[in-house]
Amino acid sequence: RKQVSREYGSPQLSKKRAGAHQPVTDPVDYEEYVSSHPPGAEPGPLRQLLEFPSDDLELLLQERECATIEPPVPEEETSCLESGKKHAALWSLRYQRYSTTQTPHNSERQREKQKGLVKQTFELDEAAIDRQDEQDDSKRHSVSLDDTPRGSWASSIFDLKNSTPDALLPSVLERTAAEDMDCRNAENRQQCRHADLLGLYPAPDEDEAVERCTIPEVPKEHSGQRIMVKCLSLRFEIEIEPIFGSLALYDVREKKKISEDFHFDLNSDQMKSLLRPHSPHVAISTLARSTIFSITYPSPDIFLVIKLEKVLQQGDIGECCEPYMVMKESDSTKHKEKLEKLRAQAEQMCTRLGRFRMPFAWTAIHLLNIVSSVGGLDRSDSDSDTERKGTWNERKKKGFERMSVGEDMCNFANFRPATLTVTNFFKQEGDRLSDEDLYKFLADMRRPSSVLRRLRPVTAQLKIDISPAPEAPHYCLSPELLHVKPYPDPRVRPTKEVLEFPARYVYTPHTTYRNLLYVYPQSVNFSSRQGSVRNIAVKVQFMAGEDPSQAMPVIFGKSSCAEFYKEAYTPVIYHNKSPEFYEEVKMKIPANLTDNHHLLFTFYHISCQPKQNTPLETPVGYTWIPLMQHGRLRTGSFSLPVSVEKPPPSYSVLTPDVQLPGMKWVDNHKGVFNVEVKAASSVHTQDPHLDKFFTLVYVLEEYSFPFRLKDVIITEANVEAELKASMGALKGALLDTCVRFLHQLMSKLILLIVHPPVIAGQIVNLGRAAFEAMALLVNQIHKNLEGNQDHHGRNSLLSSYIHYCFHLPTTEPVSPPYATLSRATARPSSLLLSRSKSLSNSNPDLASTPATPDEEVQRIIGSKLLHEELALQWVVSTSTVREASLQQAWFFFQLMVKSMSHHLFLSSRLDMPRRQRFPDRFVDDIAALVCAISADIASRYHKVKEQMHAYLCLNQYLLAFFLNDLLSLMDRGFVFNLIRSYYKQVRINNKLHTAQSPSSLTALRMDFIRIVCSHEHYVTLNLPCATLSPPASPSPSTSSTTSQSSAFSCHVQDQGVVSMFELSVPFRQQHFLSGLLLAELSLILEPDGEGVFFLHKKAISALHSLLCSHDADPRYTDPQVRSHIAQLYLPLIPIVMETLAQLHDFTDTSPQRVRHASVLVDDSDPDNGTISQSVAMAIAGSPLPNSKANPFTLPSVVSTCSLTTVNNSWYEYE
Repeated sequence: RKQVSREYGSPQLSKKRAGAHQPVTDPVDYEEYVSSHPPGAEPGPLRQLLEFPSDDLELLLQERECATIEPPVPEEETSCLESGKKHAALWSLRYQRYSTTQTPHNSERQREKQKGLVKQTFELDEAAIDRQDEQDDSKRHSVSLDDTPRGSWASSIFDLKNSTPDALLPSVLERTAAEDMDCRNAENRQQCRHADLLGLYPAPDEDEAVERCTIPEVPKEHSGQRIMVKCLSLRFEIEIEPIFGSLALYDVREKKKISEDFHFDLNSDQMKSLLRPHSPHVAISTLARSTIFSITYPSPDIFLVIKLEKVLQQGDIGECCEPYMVMKESDSTKHKEKLEKLRAQAEQMCTRLGRFRMPFAWTAIHLLNIVSSVGGLDRSDSDSDTERKGTWNERKKKGFERMSVGEDMCNFANFRPATLTVTNFFKQEGDRLSDEDLYKFLADMRRPSSVLRRLRPVTAQLKIDISPAPEAPHYCLSPELLHVKPYPDPRVRPTKEVLEFPARYVYTPHTTYRNLLYVYPQSVNFSSRQGSVRNIAVKVQFMAGEDPSQAMPVIFGKSSCAEFYKEAYTPVIYHNKSPEFYEEVKMKIPANLTDNHHLLFTFYHISCQPKQNTPLETPVGYTWIPLMQHGRLRTGSFSLPVSVEKPPPSYSVLTPDVQLPGMKWVDNHKGVFNVEVKAASSVHTQDPHLDKFFTLVYVLEEYSFPFRLKDVIITEANVEAELKASMGALKGALLDTCVRFLHQLMSKLILLIVHPPVIAGQIVNLGRAAFEAMALLVNQIHKNLEGNQDHHGRNSLLSSYIHYCFHLPTTEPVSPPYATLSRATARPSSLLLSRSKSLSNSNPDLASTPATPDEEVQRIIGSKLLHEELALQWVVSTSTVREASLQQAWFFFQLMVKSMSHHLFLSSRLDMPRRQRFPDRFVDDIAALVCAISADIASRYHKVKEQMHAYLCLNQYLLAFFLNDLLSLMDRGFVFNLIRSYYKQVRINNKLHTAQSPSSLTALRMDFIRIVCSHEHYVTLNLPCATLSPPASPSPSTSSTTSQSSAFSCHVQDQGVVSMFELSVPFRQQHFLSGLLLAELSLILEPDGEGVFFLHKKAISALHSLLCSHDADPRYTDPQVRSHIAQLYLPLIPIVMETLAQLHDFTDTSPQRVRHASVLVDDSDPDNGTISQSVAMAIAGSPLPNSKANPFTLPSVVSTCSLTTVNNSWYEYE
């Protein structure tokens, strides 16, 4: 050891390791070697090291979890529903759990391994305890024990006589041969021995774990912070008639209603009985009294608005509210006769006008007051109870004192539940019912001097509970009234989930079927209409045709009624010719809409007083909205003219704006009725660009020519140009719409690439246009949603689509026209197909002769494979498309890998030799692609600004992941050559730019090889059972160039054994990945090199992580297997020995030198003839007692790696 210390104490004795500087060697022909060395030729446990397991790749069909008991998809099928009905095809590598990409060796895992270890107690520790006890006893004695550590002779005799005798050990007196004793000691040493040596050492540095991959989350419907509101009771001073309520959330700042309405009925059974003739069948879903709101964007400006309605009666709102504002419960005896009269009048109105409602009163709750007044969960119970008492106004006053809180306090998912008693309601005003008026009222409520406070309130007591919603509430109904799991008993009163209308865009794809329509009648102006048109009610119907019997029962019921109705009525404003409305009509529309589907609005005058020969309802006007126009769902705000007479036949295909002959219109055909239509649909995009694209794809699939699309007639002659133009226009679509329909959009683009349509016998090649649209769309999503990226820059929405939702289109064409289009033309398809063969450049088998023209069509269509087309289009792409695809290379890499794996599995090619799995043209495209990307990364790294370096690093990481995946699918020798090509490109550019940044690309190479080496079959890829023949002449290697002075090689005489420790050309050829890793390590640790500390850290961390992975891998527990694995790292020993000066300075103890060498504080004495304890423990990988450690103990780590290698390789020489 003294000799080692002197020889390597000086950096001048370390020489360059020429092997590390040489170009990357050509790897061995892996597939040729494996075929000539079948696994059966190797006996015992080494057999598993020769080839990948036969069950390595598996394709799992995972049924998509449905949140509801009933399937949300209706019976009718549309193309937008396909993704909701398919299983998720997951490509799985069965042994990937052994890779460090998904199973990190972190501190938590190390602690789990160390839990079962027995605490070791050594004699030195016991002696220290004894000495401490003796020092305590010395205080009671006059004689000090410091001079005699084991105590005086007298005390020893005393202790000996009073001690309990130990058990006899007869074996000590027996004569035992030295050989037997050695064998027994060897056996004892193996007992309770921890097999995972590195598991006892601190975990690898997680900062350098660039190979770590996170599995994307399963796509699911968006849900914000959820609050539950329970309506407990509603009481007035007098009870004379049924009162109905509704809840909704409003954001005052955004001036937007952010939830649909929730209707509740808290009337007594006596009051409900008054309306029983109008609602004989009450659905249990309409009996809900609790609801769950979702809030995506919490804000201090959100209010819970409560509106009350009553049965229509004669008189305006003020007159109807007067009894509730004047009469008290305590005065019931005083006003007994008047109350009886009011009850009789109410009963009469319920019998006659029970279908109609009128506005009554309203109030609002500022949700921020609930959160801030009630307090978070960390507040004391006493404070919370104090603030929960008192009236709502008192709590609101306390809330005004906290109005300075911002949005950071609006945590609606974590607050203490509160029970509120709302006592003050404001009567509705007939001329101020619009949402704009409501926003003004809500803004005024937040002011201390609110105008509303000066108004006389309607006295009532509404008790409600507000609390954070539980994770999985029982007995819950979705907005479509489907039973959400768990739902143990269908007879229990349900809780309704209320659909959210987010205040701003939410970028989440649709994952479940939803097709809801919301109709909001806003106002109508009949002031110019003569006659008694004053009590106006609007009947809303969803019509499948023009006959009255074709009204569809798709309108959701409100409370204590049937589940669905064929019509809905707006509340009536008494004696008002220009009423405003706040009604929300919710519909569950069918998936397949035709041109005949429309909304029909019928305006009625309601006679509140019974008169002879006067009907209850008198129609006074009609208007309508055709829902489908040019294949698009019509939504938005409409100002419609109203017809006095019934619409004529065939009216539904026209809009009311068309002046039909012979029809009379209110106010000379002006727009007198304002209505807004909104949709929450996973079927209808409501974006013109997406609608046009999907419509044209539908036209092609159904082959429905000619087709009118707005002002253009789509025919066979122009459909190709129109479809290409629509794909180019997708970049103009709203981003949130593209994200919501991301899965369907990607599926259609992939379909056009894989199954190009046939028009008039001519194959239309849309692959290039589809690839360009896909590249631009992916790039747009990535750039605008930077917050949705993981640490490798992969967008989570796109990544989850590939992982869970992507599936190869069926090999059969999607629709029958694709297979039989040749019959639709007047000439044989084969006359045109000879020119079409060149369109599929990635297919090598087009030269074979088909039996029939139809078979030829089918063969060409079915021959296009997605991964081949993506590679081809990527290679030939130019300009902005090439730049976009390069910036989001990870997406196309992952898409190609999954397509390749699906193709191998579905075509039963997994059992074929790897060289025959893919055609040569595709292999050439992959090689060209990798070479181009490698050159681009290397050349642009020194040209772009530092801000772009991170982007290039991410691209390099993703290229490494791609090659890592290809090792499981393709010819492994071919992939090794791709790795070599990458190294060649990077090293060439590194030499050209060395003066600017000497270590710029070295770190890139180190991260690249670390990711590639994280493969779960890394050991097998290195051919650990391949024998290295001794070189004929000394080859440049890590140790051979210093063999004259190396203390390691001077003691070894066998040249064959020496070659195993050399980083020689044969070693790097046969153990390709291990050779690359060790060559990088050797180059970075070179004394004359320009490596810096962060490079040392990268290289040593990569090695440490790999060795930890081998040590913890249950596949490699056999000592013989571990020995062969250790041989992959034997050149590490001379690397460490020759870089001792880099790892530790044995001659200089100055702090500066120690820090420069990145080692622990050294306490060695240069004049001493032996190596110090610090150096010895540093080489052994043990922590130093009482020393201040460097944050990164790299010398200790690399020494431990060397020790592990020696320990595992010793099996061969025992």
